[in-house]
Amino acid sequence: MTTTYSKLSAALSLSILLVGCGATTLVSTPVENIDAVPLKITELTEAQQKTWGHADLINDTIPGMSIDKAYEQIIKNKKGKKVVVAVVDSGIDIEHEDLDDVLWTNTGERPNNGKDDDGNGYVDDIHGYNFLGESYNEQLEYARMLRLNIGDASTRAKARLMLDKEYPEAVQNKQQYEQILQVVKNADEAVRKALGKDVYSKDDLQSIETKTEQMQQNIAVLNQMFSYGDDIPSVIDELNEGITYFTEQVNYNLNKDFDGRKPVGDNPYDFNDRSYGNGNPKNRVDSESHGTHVAGIIAAERNNGKGVNGVAKNVQIMSLRAVPNGDEYDKDIALAIRYAADNGAKIINCSFGKSFSPNAEWVYDAIKYAASKDVLIVHAAGNDGNDLDNPENPNYPNDHKYAGSEISNNVITVGALTSKYGSEMVAGFSNYGAQNVDVFAPGAKVYSTMPNNSYDFQGGTSMAAPAVAGIAALVRSYYPQLSASQVKQILMESGLSTKTSVIVSGDASKATTFNTISKSGKMVNAYNALLLADNISKGRQSLASNSK
Repeated sequence: MTTTYSKLSAALSLSILLVGCGATTLVSTPVENIDAVPLKITELTEAQQKTWGHADLINDTIPGMSIDKAYEQIIKNKKGKKVVVAVVDSGIDIEHEDLDDVLWTNTGERPNNGKDDDGNGYVDDIHGYNFLGESYNEQLEYARMLRLNIGDASTRAKARLMLDKEYPEAVQNKQQYEQILQVVKNADEAVRKALGKDVYSKDDLQSIETKTEQMQQNIAVLNQMFSYGDDIPSVIDELNEGITYFTEQVNYNLNKDFDGRKPVGDNPYDFNDRSYGNGNPKNRVDSESHGTHVAGIIAAERNNGKGVNGVAKNVQIMSLRAVPNGDEYDKDIALAIRYAADNGAKIINCSFGKSFSPNAEWVYDAIKYAASKDVLIVHAAGNDGNDLDNPENPNYPNDHKYAGSEISNNVITVGALTSKYGSEMVAGFSNYGAQNVDVFAPGAKVYSTMPNNSYDFQGGTSMAAPAVAGIAALVRSYYPQLSASQVKQILMESGLSTKTSVIVSGDASKATTFNTISKSGKMVNAYNALLLADNISKGRQSLASNSK
């Protein structure tokens, strides 16, 4: 998100300066077929924009996951087993019209009686648990480390360098956005008055007689703004979102003196202090929408005539609120993973990450514990546009400790694709890495559930991870005998690969081939995954590698 706003800020500031102010075999890589047919060079239709992640690369030339094809040709008349998918995130709107019928329910617990009826250590955990209590805004980990003097001298020095760089940039970006917003609003007001209407198009601007230099500047500003949105109100909304984002960075995320944990009442750096949180894993404010969006990608109720179709059916979503508006705490993540593993989850979606992790061992131990319970963890690769194979770009949690070999074989890390097959199909924000990112999946401008029965687009590797979690749930539903490590391997081996040249980090000078930016070199594909799972389960085929 920082990357997106930073690039928009640079572009917008420049504009202001300019104006003065059924088969049984897997589908092989269709490179020769795709390259031989016209690609999608026109804009996607509104319907395609909302469903592109479910499209089929061969039939649609859109790098989706062949979800619709899998339902139509493989599992249309099959019945699967229920699979519990834990969403470790910012909380979920558990009353949402497209999610309320797919929630996990702890049948051993009686609601709202203040007791731990099932003896699992958590009170009133009907649909999951809330490890954040009533807290919401939080610091980034490196700001917390400096406030509390946590970590060794070398790590604190890196934290200080990061904070000294990021805080003034956030202040500058906030001021810049405020200035740009005021210029745009002034220009918009003048143009609406000149045209005599509140809604106008780019073509309408050309009809205005520019009698003054100020009006010329107003039109120049608005013409530039139309390149960032379909209309000026949407651009103003985006500018306001940017102001909110950078204001939260200045006031909370990067504010060394802010203590967001105080309402929770625990010591987040004491792993044995566990009597905290509550049994309400619902989002606390409407803007806390991330977890709801992620849950919808995985399992929004299919074919109910509302909103969106999730990737997977036969799913129960367990909500674990552990990711605040800032960096998550290692203790919360470790306990959330253990909770999910102990309470029946077979897949855990982890759409979060950070660059500093003072108690990473707690999370590593939790990952290994989940592996012992046969639980697959799906993790977002992160949105910094970095090569995660470079040790200068740490990203936590991970399954390798930056030691060369993986600590377990139950974690799959996911990068993000856009809807445009070809050189631009890797999202500019997406991290990548031939060793430390496993697969890629749709993650840019994904339409899904939002709080209060609403729907909207969000983008990030946070959206790519639940797409993969949904396919993993399909595999585990129809082939429950397969282990977590087998499902991981199936997802990696069954994807579609291509040697087409792609741009990473949104930088044309960093062009490389798609098959070199992840361990598998592939795009996850539901159709192929189900076919391979069927072959593996029936002994017709073996996995190429069971190694970590």
